[in-house]
Amino acid sequence: MKVRSVKLREAHKCGNAASFCTISWDQQAHHLVTASSSETTISIHDPLLPSNLPKILRHHRDGVSALALSPNSTCLASGSIDHSVKLYKFPGGEFQTNITRFTLPIRVLAFNKSGSMLAAAGDDEGIKLINTIDGSIARVLKGHKGPVTGLAFDPNSEYLASIDSIGTVIYWELQSGRELHNLKRVAPDIGSDLSSMNVLSWSPDGETLAVPGLKNDVVMYDRDTAEKLFSLRGDHVQPICFLSWSPNGKYMATSSLDRQILIWDVGKKLDIDRQKFDDRICCMAWKPIGNALAVIDVMGKYGVWESVVPSSMKSPTEDIPSSRSNYNGLLLFDEEEQEPSTSGSLSDLGEDSHGESEMPSRKRLRKQTIFDEDLDEEVNDELNLFPKTESRKKAHSTHKGYSDKGNGSRSMRTSTRKNMQEAFQPGATPVQPGKRRFLCYNMLGTITTMEHDGYSHIEIDFHDTGRGPRVPSMTDYFGFTMASLNENGSVFANPCKGEKNMSTLMYRPFSSWANNSEWSMRFEGEEVKAVALGTAWVAAVTSLNFLRIFTEGGLQRHVLSLDGPIVTASGFQDQLAVVTHVYDCDQMLEFRVFNIAKGTEPLKGRLPLTPGSQLTWFGFSEEGQLSSYDSKGILRVYTNLYGGSWLPIFSASKDKKSDENYWIVGLNARRLFCIVCKNPDLFPQVMPKPVLTLLDLSFPLASSDLGAETLENEFMMNNFHLSQIPKRMEEVTDAGLDTSSLDDEAFNLEAAQDRCILRLIASCCNGDKLVRATELVKLLSLDKSMQGAIKLVTKLKLPNLAERFNSILEERLLNETKETPNTTLLNSNNNVSARGDVDVSKASTSTERSEMVEPIVPSVKFSLPIFKKKVKSPEEIKLGNEPTVQNQKAKVDNNREVKGIEGNNAGAVTKVEETKIQSQYPPNVFFKSSNNQENANKAGEVNQSQPQRPSPSNPFFKSSIK
Repeated sequence: MKVRSVKLREAHKCGNAASFCTISWDQQAHHLVTASSSETTISIHDPLLPSNLPKILRHHRDGVSALALSPNSTCLASGSIDHSVKLYKFPGGEFQTNITRFTLPIRVLAFNKSGSMLAAAGDDEGIKLINTIDGSIARVLKGHKGPVTGLAFDPNSEYLASIDSIGTVIYWELQSGRELHNLKRVAPDIGSDLSSMNVLSWSPDGETLAVPGLKNDVVMYDRDTAEKLFSLRGDHVQPICFLSWSPNGKYMATSSLDRQILIWDVGKKLDIDRQKFDDRICCMAWKPIGNALAVIDVMGKYGVWESVVPSSMKSPTEDIPSSRSNYNGLLLFDEEEQEPSTSGSLSDLGEDSHGESEMPSRKRLRKQTIFDEDLDEEVNDELNLFPKTESRKKAHSTHKGYSDKGNGSRSMRTSTRKNMQEAFQPGATPVQPGKRRFLCYNMLGTITTMEHDGYSHIEIDFHDTGRGPRVPSMTDYFGFTMASLNENGSVFANPCKGEKNMSTLMYRPFSSWANNSEWSMRFEGEEVKAVALGTAWVAAVTSLNFLRIFTEGGLQRHVLSLDGPIVTASGFQDQLAVVTHVYDCDQMLEFRVFNIAKGTEPLKGRLPLTPGSQLTWFGFSEEGQLSSYDSKGILRVYTNLYGGSWLPIFSASKDKKSDENYWIVGLNARRLFCIVCKNPDLFPQVMPKPVLTLLDLSFPLASSDLGAETLENEFMMNNFHLSQIPKRMEEVTDAGLDTSSLDDEAFNLEAAQDRCILRLIASCCNGDKLVRATELVKLLSLDKSMQGAIKLVTKLKLPNLAERFNSILEERLLNETKETPNTTLLNSNNNVSARGDVDVSKASTSTERSEMVEPIVPSVKFSLPIFKKKVKSPEEIKLGNEPTVQNQKAKVDNNREVKGIEGNNAGAVTKVEETKIQSQYPPNVFFKSSNNQENANKAGEVNQSQPQRPSPSNPFFKSSIK
């Protein structure tokens, strides 16, 4: 036997009596946590500086008999002989809550893979499954005849395995809470010795359960059938009291009452190293990112066994199975996303947000559940309390041996379990037993449901009760899990249910001239994955990758085959957008937009995602702009720029507070509508009624040396909106509608953009960025704005720049003259020129002040297109006495004066007053309140008797949302 010394140091004082002690690593191996059933304290050690004093947590009144760290190491749970289970932030150690209590001592705790559920058990009858979101007891599992000493969630989140002090092992199905397998007295009976516990552990790939055997060995049981596969039997001469898998599942460490630790190569069924200790080792933990094993004995002494596996063999952290690799779990208490250890929330959310699990067979099965390798994918994939699984038979011969060949085939199977995202319905929240949840939450209203006694109660509410009808509540006997809502009706769907494995789609219109206008469709062996609504059409995408399109009356119009599995779908008027996977084994998504009325596909392409993220919301803005939001907090909209591109117009990381998460509802042209959820929640509850929060859209700009990020963002946002107006005008024109409101909007946008550019020019001048100022002046739309820029730089005593600006203005006017040789003059003195396609009226009453429209000069070739301001024809204005042209010009010049920049000290950063660009149009509510006030003041300068065009409605403005 090799003799290798592992130095142990005291962590807890146990006196002369042996006690059960626990030890655990955090995810990044930065801390070791220890506790003892003979002490009321918990110690958090620094393994790099073991001589330093540990952090001590003192909250229990009796010995701490159980510890558990959440998979992402942000939450620590402790159980005690004082019957309480407590939660702490980690690694800070701040006490959070007493999450539950028992009537007898607690012996074991275990988190599930996502950290959303905590299993606790002990001398009481029953295992409590605790929802860590709200501390509620999700289920109590009863079946053991003795104290429960070991618990283990399988990595695939389908089963819980438990073992008691008399050696009985039970497999529990998490979905139903029923007992699947009961293996009576297959492990040693430890009697009343509380310093050792019967334990059990799943292999990292979730295929094998390891249990101490009756022959001083370890017995491996099959994941689904609980059949005995093989055993590890070596030189232990007394029963095994603890076992632990290496992170990759290739090795196992076992400790025994004979005070030995053996290291096993599981595939070869051979022990490869061993260590003898002075006292019995009662707990062990493999280092998650290194070749080391932490141990603690029954006297409270702990240490780290370095280089456990010989260097000539594969590292214990190499080739970790994908079902567990790089998993960080969901955040319980951490304040913000960090890499790589924290993110998300402790809400248990299963893989399929809208499906129900099939009952697993007791035969030999293998689940085909898709697992995530990344934290943010887990946050968005897991949308149900327990995952949906599909099962298929697996050959019994698979486990005749645990050979390297077997491992190879297993790794091939797990290699297909990539980051592929499950289907979800936008605006839906996860199933929460006993609680009402959202089937749909959009900019129009909500659909909520709550299951009770085998059926559900569905309610539909509109944010603005004046916009939609009052819809009576509905009793749901189908178990609908997804829905969509628009002004005309609602559509519902459920997963496959019943003996015939049927999925149901139902549409309910809000009003109809016919009595029986509600309809439903049934799909046998085909499951609805996503639904969408539009103008006079209903769409459903199914598990067979069929896109089924129905009319509002229920006529089946089209059945299309999609290229890959569906992720989500959304509708807006005539447009239906769907997102599918490009490949069956990777997180690569593709979007397609269909025009249902025309039967065309105007858009198709790849859907960009932030690396390591998943799609969490997808839909249209109130103006019909296709938009997406991913789990990293990036909102993107599709534009026609550069042949069709997705622009990131919002980043949650720059706006949200450290303890907040954003749950997206929708957006308009300027703002994002969301519900702010406080950590650890990722989604809102129905009660109390959530409050919508409006966040300004802003590009994720780099930190500029100019120090004017707000102005730069306003500049880019105005450019973005200006670039979309031509397409909107084209659509309105094609529909035969009046474009005057869009024309007004474009003109106001250009005026606002000029004001923004002038402020940017001032910032550039103050920051000595003169080249940048020259680039900006070329982007000005109005020639009066150009003159204002010249006055500005002259005031700032930059004559060279003023001369350059003047040259640019002259060049622009010369180019305009060449392009428009037939320009019509407004008067014989040629004081003001107008565009060739704009008629300017000079008529007004003798008592009114006349205002003239600002002449708009075409920008240089790389600036945005100029939109022309339309003016009423003379027939539309009351005729009266005309003031002289000279008086008109004087008043126009006075009204358009650009105020200079003034400051107390030379060189100080000065404020530039915006160029006053007068027009006869009403103020634009599209902009911020300050701009509204400014425009209102300018409009007030014109006598009220002057004829005005009625204020056009602004499609980008939303008055309120209730």
